[in-house]
Parts: sequence; structure tokens; C-alpha cells
Amino acid sequence: MTEKNSFPKIPKFKQIESILGCDAKCPFCPQRDIDRTPRRMPDETWKKIIDDTRGLGITYRPFLQNEALIDTRLPEIVAYIKQDSTAHAEINTNGNALTEKNASALLDAGIDIVRFSIDAFSAETYEKDRVGLDYNRVVENIERFARMARESDGTVVTEVRMIDMDSNRHEQHDYIEYWSERVDRALIVPLYNWPWTEGVEMVRKPCIKMREEMFFYTDGRAVLCCWDIAGRAVIGNVNEESVLDIWNGARRLKFAEYLARGEREKIELCSRCDAYAGHSFEGFED
Repeated sequence: MTEKNSFPKIPKFKQIESILGCDAKCPFCPQRDIDRTPRRMPDETWKKIIDDTRGLGITYRPFLQNEALIDTRLPEIVAYIKQDSTAHAEINTNGNALTEKNASALLDAGIDIVRFSIDAFSAETYEKDRVGLDYNRVVENIERFARMARESDGTVVTEVRMIDMDSNRHEQHDYIEYWSERVDRALIVPLYNWPWTEGVEMVRKPCIKMREEMFFYTDGRAVLCCWDIAGRAVIGNVNEESVLDIWNGARRLKFAEYLARGEREKIELCSRCDAYAGHSFEGFED
């Protein structure tokens, strides 16, 4: 059995679901199925999540399954994070709501990394998967932000990501070539299956996420995984205990023990998850 002391005592990343909702209706995303209250995380909750680990070098991601930019408080949240000189703040966004005003506010707040999800190199392909969004508008927003970031202090990292799908594979070469000249990083990333979706079967391998990351719902509950949309693996509530008490608590450590041994079947959420099936782990067969 893995010794508890082998697990980090402090999380490296914290994701905060500050609000529910998205301005897109992508067919591969379960965001539309999420229904919990409150829809908007109270200010005192997200501030406590941040305050509990001041000075510990945490990277904060003020989003979970939601679109980060639909929360009008986002620049305020980022600025609050950056009051801690050891902390970093980064977001993933579809870029649809990134107006020039929003871009300026985020840069002024001290955002460190902005990752854009843009899964195509043509409007035709893009708008089939990113339903409800305008391709040309998104491209314009990303290019403007990248220029503004370069013209600021030059420390903000911009990245575009294309999820690898059958529908966009024919555009991937042109995508990388185009965006590599405009942002700091252009990547093709795998499409992961959501746990508990039809046809997903468990793989008997460890999980990477549980070693470094914490995830918080709008109601303050902490869950084991960012893919837990239904609260199947709750490990605590920040309204009732501190972040580090949750992280080092018996429930999370028990889950960590199971996942370190690849025993996903012992956790309801993980019992139908194939994440990291393609990763190699010592002692586990591919």
C-alpha cells in the first residue's frame, strides 16, 4: 500500500467553478446537464478558497465546466488571486465573449495564461462542434488578445488548443501553421471520454489528476475530479473546513490510495472512466 506521506501535502492547482453555464452548446460537453445551486458562487466562498492557501505557490483556474468569461467578476477574481505574489492565475475559454474591454481588464488584473479552445480552421467545421458560437468573431477576439498581451509586459502566455476529432483532422496542419505565428503555443489535444457516458469502460490504471489538483463547485463542495459533474466523489466542503484539511483528509487520501493502485472500481465516479488509458505507468500493462 502506498504510504500517505508520499502524497503531496499541498495541491498544485485549484479549479473554482465561480458560475454555471456556457455560451456554447457543444455536443461533446455535458455542461447542459449540470443543474445545481447556487448558479453563482458567493464571493465569500471563492475568497475563502483562495485565502486558505495564500503564499503556497498555487495555480488557480477560476472555471470548471463553465465558460470562464460569462462570470462578470472574472477580472476581480484574478486580481484577488494575484494579491499573492506566489500565485498564478490561468483560464481556458472559447474566446467568444473576450471583448477588447474584457481583454484589457484581464491583463490589468494580472492573468498569467489564457488557453483558447478553438477546434477548427474553418467556420464550417467549427460551427458544427462549437454550436452557438461565431468562428470569425472568436478568431478576431483571440488575435486581438494575443496582440494586447504582447504589447503589455510580455509575460502573459497565450495558447490555442484543438481537440482531436474526426471532423477536424483534415485541418490540423493548417491550424498549427497559422496559430503558431500568432500565439505562444498551438496544440492538438486528445478528446477524453466523460466518465459515466455511454460506452465508457474503466481502465485499470492510476490517475494523474488526484495527485495535484482540487476542484470546487459553486456551493463550496470539493470533488475529486474536474469530470465529476454530478457529485459522485465529494471529498469535503470549504464552507465547513479548510482547503488543506480537505486535501489531507481521510476521504481524499482513501481515494488517492485506490487511484495510486489503479483500483478505480472502488470509487463510483472512476468505475466507468478510461482517462489516461494511453499513458504508461510503472507496474501497469498498456
